[in-house]
Amino acid sequence: MTALEALLVLVTGFGAGVLSSTVGVASLLSFPVLVALGLPPVVANVSNTLGMIPAGLGGVVGYREEVREGGRLSVVIVVVCAGGAVIGAALLLGLPPGVFEAIVPFLILFTCLLVGVQPRIAAWLRARHERQHGEQLAERRHMSPATTFFATVTGVYGGYFGAGAGVMMVAVLGLGTDLELRVVNGLKTLSLMVGNIVAGLIFVVVADPRWDVAAVLAAGSLVGGYVGARIGRKLPDAVFRWAVVAAGIVAALLLF
Repeated sequence: MTALEALLVLVTGFGAGVLSSTVGVASLLSFPVLVALGLPPVVANVSNTLGMIPAGLGGVVGYREEVREGGRLSVVIVVVCAGGAVIGAALLLGLPPGVFEAIVPFLILFTCLLVGVQPRIAAWLRARHERQHGEQLAERRHMSPATTFFATVTGVYGGYFGAGAGVMMVAVLGLGTDLELRVVNGLKTLSLMVGNIVAGLIFVVVADPRWDVAAVLAAGSLVGGYVGARIGRKLPDAVFRWAVVAAGIVAALLLF
C-alpha cells in the first residue's frame, strides 16, 4: 500500500467501526473500498472480516452496560452466532462466488420492514394475547426457540458475507424479545463481534488475507467501534430505529 492508500483504509476503518456499533452496516463501507484498491473480492472479504474484529471489541466495550443487562441472553447470542459463523465461513469458502447475490437485497429490505413496523407488531401481539387469555403477556427477556433459530441464521449470514447482518439481528431481537432498543443494539454489536472473530479465525487458517490492509483497517475500526457505541447509546429509540431502516435500504440498493 502507498501512504495515501493506507490513510484511506485507516479512515475507512474508523467510519466502518462507527457504522458497526450504530446501524450495523459496516461492510457496505469497508468492503467496496478494499475492492476499489484492487483486492480480489474473496481476499477483500477475508481481510475486511479480520479488520473489523477490533470494531466489535471497541463497540462491546462501549456497550458493556447493555451487554451486562442482557444477562443470559448475551451468552446465548455468543453461542448461536459463533456456531452460525462457522457455517457461514464454510459456505463462503466452499460455494461459487455470488450464490446468494440475488436474494440478499430482498432479505435486507424485508428485515428493514420488520425493524420499522416492530412496535406495531409487538402492540398487536400483546393486544391479541390479552383478548384471548384475559391477561397481560409477560415481558420476554429470553429468546424463544424460533428467535434462537433466526438469530443462528443471522449468524450464518454474518459469517458468509455480513452486509446488513446488524440490521437483521436488530429485527430478530426486536421482534423476539421485549428488550430496550439500546440493549438490542448492544447485543447486535456483540453478535457482529463474535461472528467476525470466529470467521476470522477460520480465514486465518484456510484463506490468504492481506495482512497489511487488515492491520490498518483494524486500527481505525477499533476507535470507530468505541465512538459508535457512545453515539448509539444516546440515540432516541425512534431515531435509532429509522437510522437502521435507512441504512438497510441503502445497503439493499447498493447490493442490487
